[in-house]
Amino acid sequence: MTDLYPVRRALLSVSDKTGLVAFGTALATRGVELLSTGGTAKTLRDAGLTVKDVSEVTGFPEMMDGRVKTLHPVVHGGLLALRDNDEHVAAMDTHDIGAIDLVVVNLYPFEETLKRGAEYAEMIENIDIGGPAMIRSGAKNHGFVNVIVDVEDYDVVLAELEANNGQTSYALRQRLAQTAYARTAAYDTAVSTWMASQIGETSRRRTVGGTLAQTLRYGENPHQAAAFYTDGSLRPGVATAQQHQGKELSYNNINDTDAAFELVSEFDPSEGPAVAIIKHANPCGVARGDTLAQAYSRAFDCDRTSAFGGIIAVNQPLDGPTAEEISAIFTEVVIAPGADDAARAVFAKKKNLRLLTTDGLADAKAAGQTIRQVAGGYLFQDKDNGFITLDDLKVVTKRAPTDQELSDLMFAWTVAKHVKSNAIIYVKDGATVGVGAGQMSRVDSTRIAARKAIDMAEAMGLPAPLTKGSVVASDAFFPFADGLITAAEAGATALIQPGGSMRDDEVIAAADEAGLAMVFTGMRHFRH
Repeated sequence: MTDLYPVRRALLSVSDKTGLVAFGTALATRGVELLSTGGTAKTLRDAGLTVKDVSEVTGFPEMMDGRVKTLHPVVHGGLLALRDNDEHVAAMDTHDIGAIDLVVVNLYPFEETLKRGAEYAEMIENIDIGGPAMIRSGAKNHGFVNVIVDVEDYDVVLAELEANNGQTSYALRQRLAQTAYARTAAYDTAVSTWMASQIGETSRRRTVGGTLAQTLRYGENPHQAAAFYTDGSLRPGVATAQQHQGKELSYNNINDTDAAFELVSEFDPSEGPAVAIIKHANPCGVARGDTLAQAYSRAFDCDRTSAFGGIIAVNQPLDGPTAEEISAIFTEVVIAPGADDAARAVFAKKKNLRLLTTDGLADAKAAGQTIRQVAGGYLFQDKDNGFITLDDLKVVTKRAPTDQELSDLMFAWTVAKHVKSNAIIYVKDGATVGVGAGQMSRVDSTRIAARKAIDMAEAMGLPAPLTKGSVVASDAFFPFADGLITAAEAGATALIQPGGSMRDDEVIAAADEAGLAMVFTGMRHFRH
């Protein structure tokens, strides 16, 4: 295989004209012949460059609204011909096919068209056919052909041409080919995923596409390599946030920040400030308040120990007083739908704190999918965007909840959706006061959450833990009455759970005997 190979002829056909003229000019200066199509050719000519139309080379005009212009043997023969194969070279001579050494294509903007909510017919027209075909032809023949699909690679190719007297290395052509195939794969993923959603189809084959946003120092642990890819969504969150200060986010930072922001986005800012503190992807404190600072203080009081080194998300633009409160302890990341100058000034003194701002909150009810890899395959499921209202609740005990209990039960239920199963959440007056997460036994989660409340009461000098007079949410049904009894012993007065256990009658009877109010939701929120 030849290492260095010259670039004498290039075909450029791009929808994104960024950097096109400068790149085309640099090629022309080196004596590279330029072939082009449509708007790309016009842009280059308007800049004073000499360009040959592909239609002039193929002998066929662009037709069918541009659907047919590069799908021709003269084009693909010029891309696919092996320059060191005598039969291929003879065929090129016989059919007057000129070699194409560089192809520059960025595809019809299907993903961008999808983002702005275009109708079906417009989406179909933005499915590129000739572009992917040229990319794949050139990439297959990377022994001789360079393929550029990203503007970021213009300078890389020009640098090699400069360093190697108009030639590129095999190693570069390999890297460009890999990037090219990844691009067409991601493009086809976007098309197939969109079409499946349009016709309500569960695809026989499923792919995922993403663009590298960041190579991470390591994954969950230092011996694990990791990277962060974005899917092009405009949905506010960690992937679209602006980072104002601090070192790069780590794998665990990104995972925990996503968990925090998804949780806090459940709380409508028009109904008041809310704060979520996350540690290891689980909430260790969530609260509402009259002010953002008060909401933070109440969330912090749920578990001050776990909050150290945690991730904080707020549902309103961050202000100076709240930033001062947060700065009192070490915090890894704060994410908010904005931050005023006073807040930024406070955080500027904390060089290790990362401040992220987003363009609003995430739509908690938006459709989406979650993906998990297992040995030999992947699990896909719809995002858990299940919601209930007060009208969905079924009172199953002799005593119905009071209005305050109902308010706290709904708050606790919202938090429960974001806690790893088995999940138990104690809430009082719009703030978590105990969180039990990720236990193999539901009664253990109930006990752990109550124990944490006792520890916090002792640390804060309170006469009794805040679980006294609280309500409890369970993400799934109580299989036995023991968990409910433990909650009652901790001081809970009302419970919310899905129901559906074989022993529901036994659990309801235990609630009645303890004087508890209990409601069933009919919906489960497992989070494994």
